Amino acid sequence: MGLLSLAIWTPIFFGAVLLALGRDEQARSVRWIALIGAVVSFLVTLPLYGEFQLGTSAMQFVEKASWIDRFNVNYHLGVDGISLWFVLLTAFITVVVVIASWESITKRVNQYMAALLILSGLMIGVFAALDGILFYVFFEATLIPMYLIIGIWGGPKKIYAAFKFFLYTLLGSLMMLVALMFLYTKSGGSFDIATWHMLPLSGTVQTLLFFAFFAAFAVKVPMWPVHTWLPDVHVEAPTGGSAVLAAIMLKLGAYGFLRFSLPIAPDASREWAWLMITFSLVAVVYVGLVALVQKDMKKLVAYSSVVHMGFVTLGFFLFSDLGVSGGIVQMVAHGFVSGAMFLCIGVLYDRVHSREISSYGGVVATMPKFAAFALLFTMANSGLPGTAGFVGEWMVILASVKYNFWIGAAAASTLIFGAAYSLWMFKRVYLGPVVNDDVKGLKDINGREFLMLSLLAVAVLFMGIYPKPFTDVMNTSVADLLKHVAVSKLN
Repeated sequence: MGLLSLAIWTPIFFGAVLLALGRDEQARSVRWIALIGAVVSFLVTLPLYGEFQLGTSAMQFVEKASWIDRFNVNYHLGVDGISLWFVLLTAFITVVVVIASWESITKRVNQYMAALLILSGLMIGVFAALDGILFYVFFEATLIPMYLIIGIWGGPKKIYAAFKFFLYTLLGSLMMLVALMFLYTKSGGSFDIATWHMLPLSGTVQTLLFFAFFAAFAVKVPMWPVHTWLPDVHVEAPTGGSAVLAAIMLKLGAYGFLRFSLPIAPDASREWAWLMITFSLVAVVYVGLVALVQKDMKKLVAYSSVVHMGFVTLGFFLFSDLGVSGGIVQMVAHGFVSGAMFLCIGVLYDRVHSREISSYGGVVATMPKFAAFALLFTMANSGLPGTAGFVGEWMVILASVKYNFWIGAAAASTLIFGAAYSLWMFKRVYLGPVVNDDVKGLKDINGREFLMLSLLAVAVLFMGIYPKPFTDVMNTSVADLLKHVAVSKLN
């Protein structure tokens, strides 16, 4: 078993152990087993970075074994500079979310922790899969544990939110399955994704494939106008579920564009780039304005996620090294920052049991340590230089200006809107006089919460101050992808 298989199956194994052994009366033991499983799973991924070879776009740590002989389906894994960081991000966020859920989940603790760990392994499988059917299986399987997390441990409208999440994402994926079947036939019976990248396809075929993949990946990102499921799901999901959804699951769709849409249908990607850029800019500008009027903290951060992921798709479809690399950096940075923002909301919700901005005010007076962390993450969400939130946005804005000044100007407006809605929320929640009795009685964060937020703060600051390790890994793979996309497949 190679490193990637260990990264995938270690958390799934620990999840299965929790399902077999855990009971609510053994919640303390269950939490420790979950934490050990998450930490071990993260440690397993570290050699992937340590042994990763720079300067090559070839897949590394490749594993291949026959799975379904009759249809030439293989258990085929590998990572390159584009996917490596998402494997590490998934494992890291899982550790943080297990710590965050330590006290907030009191019922069916073993099932909740098992769902988190199994979801982590499945998401790593998506980023590592090099076989089309294997990718699809992992991609769809991630819906099941997240559906359960929302539907069992969510808020008052959890069933509605869980069904909306499942139906939106499943219906889009059915179009992708049709595309995979077509590519299997066109390639002479191969599900190897690298083989699909080299297929000579007509313009019409590429366009149909592009929109089939768009149906699956745009919903997952989510892009405007298919983003409406996200705020409802975030509001009802438990804190850990919201953190995982924002930090990692949204990245599955954006990653799909890089692995499928651009290399398999390069001519269609260039032809329809104007549409993708338009949708991305609408997300950046319009959804940013929508975030400004939100009264629920979770909804505000959910809409800000749509804005930041709009930056990601904008960068991809500028077809420049700076734009694509900026989009990938933004994905990783958004994982840290959005996860931190939702966990901060969870800290407040655990104490006051309200997500309404009007329920707070003056939190800094009673929780000064926590307010310092919240300020850092708010500034990162606004794109402050020196934080992770700035690096990717700056790269995409610069690439946008080089592509077209007015597109760049529209993209740069997110720095204004982002600061407006982020700082507005911080001011209303943390500053001003303490007028609410609930806020007067608040106690500052404990050691567990301090550890959880410290891990994310270190990640946000390190990436913001020294992003070179992140960009060095992806440079060669991005350059190779763009060379491939630049070559027309039209006969």
